[in-house]
Amino acid sequence: MVDDRKQRLVDKIANFLVEIGLEVKKAHLQQQTFLPGISVDHGAILIDESRLLYPGDLLHEAGHLAVISAQQRKQAQDNVSKKASEEMMAIAWSYAALLHLRLEPSVVFHDGGYRGWSDALIENFTQGRYIAVPMLQWIGMTVDEKRAKEVGIKPYPNMIRWLLE
Repeated sequence: MVDDRKQRLVDKIANFLVEIGLEVKKAHLQQQTFLPGISVDHGAILIDESRLLYPGDLLHEAGHLAVISAQQRKQAQDNVSKKASEEMMAIAWSYAALLHLRLEPSVVFHDGGYRGWSDALIENFTQGRYIAVPMLQWIGMTVDEKRAKEVGIKPYPNMIRWLLE
């Protein structure tokens, strides 16, 4: 049984993901998944709420989908990416998303993930020491402080767009 707080968090995150153009479906996942209770099928995020341990993992998985092209998203299955650059961009994307949703960093960077580096990620991001912003800027999803001043928009963690075209 999913508790009310967890259900509200799942709903809030899932609604955001749908609003930005990602497909989210409830599912009963029989197979073991990389992130408990989450899988991807042809770009759709599948959620098995009975097996989902950390709702913030939805943002991380969505980050993987967000930083690949629409064509790649349509073909994405299960564990979306094994590229280090996309992993770093997914981490930075998920931080921007959690701030947009006014969630605590520990929702995404929880103790059960990130190979023991959750506290370091929280410390770095909350102190403005961001990883992967140059890569997100390169693909047109955000800008750093210098570029933001040049073009007159807010810098990361604000996003120009949430999905790569």
